[in-house]
Amino acid sequence: MNESISDSAVIDKASWRDFVQLTKPGIIRSNLIAAFGGFWLASQWDINWFILAYMMLGTALIMASGCVLNNFLDRDFDEKMERTQGRSLPAGRIHPNVVLWYGIVLGIIGLFVLYFLVNPISAFLGFIGFFVYVFVYTMWLKRNSTWSTSIGGISGAMPPVLGYCAVTNEVDAGAWLLFALLFLWQPPHFWALGIRRKEEYRAAGFPLLPVVKGVKRTKIQMLPYVFLLIPVNIMFYVFGYVGMIYLVVSILLSIVWVIYCIIGFVTKDDDKWSRRTFLFSINYLMINFFVMIINTTS
Repeated sequence: MNESISDSAVIDKASWRDFVQLTKPGIIRSNLIAAFGGFWLASQWDINWFILAYMMLGTALIMASGCVLNNFLDRDFDEKMERTQGRSLPAGRIHPNVVLWYGIVLGIIGLFVLYFLVNPISAFLGFIGFFVYVFVYTMWLKRNSTWSTSIGGISGAMPPVLGYCAVTNEVDAGAWLLFALLFLWQPPHFWALGIRRKEEYRAAGFPLLPVVKGVKRTKIQMLPYVFLLIPVNIMFYVFGYVGMIYLVVSILLSIVWVIYCIIGFVTKDDDKWSRRTFLFSINYLMINFFVMIINTTS
């Protein structure tokens, strides 16, 4: 009886904003841009707006589900980090069981939308992304290995592939190139944040690469990922998916990112450098997909 009263008291503290924040809107927004870009690339300006809407809805729901369950599983770590202590779960505004069912329901609805209103392959790709993010990344690698960022990149690479396959209904060269683009983008993007927040991650017990191997090793490991973005962007043009504008802009952006990485070896202020590099990586992805959308070949 006392436990029941306590649970109700916790739930009563929650607002609709808490439920929204559990889904990590910023992550959903950036990944929906990637999903939209993949859909547009495959459509080549011949857009089925209904399928696009269903794809975006289903993708958003599955990503929201993964983020909610990530919050549920990481609540013990979130209590230890200053950046995350104010979240609804560690702050005690929502009961964990409510969050668990919230995440499960969102995922079921998202898979239903993709399977029945888009196509089965989109639902399958959405499930792979969800499974890797929740079970492989959050439950296993994030707590035990520095490989969490690299392997976890599989889930983050799924949205543009899902959007692309919603049109093509098959995994072809375009799908693999989109996967490569997002898979390579994520580790250097996240490691830049990890360098800046390494002491928080250390205090929470996360075996992030900057914590375990050090900042210099992390900077070295960022370079090959950023370098490999150059041939991937070139291949989009070679296979005829995009025009010359995308080729030039994407290569220039990649070169600038390489320069940022090289500057990291001589900088005297790792915090300032990592912040700028992290922000640039966000803009890199946004601009890349914006130019991809406007410069797809018809």
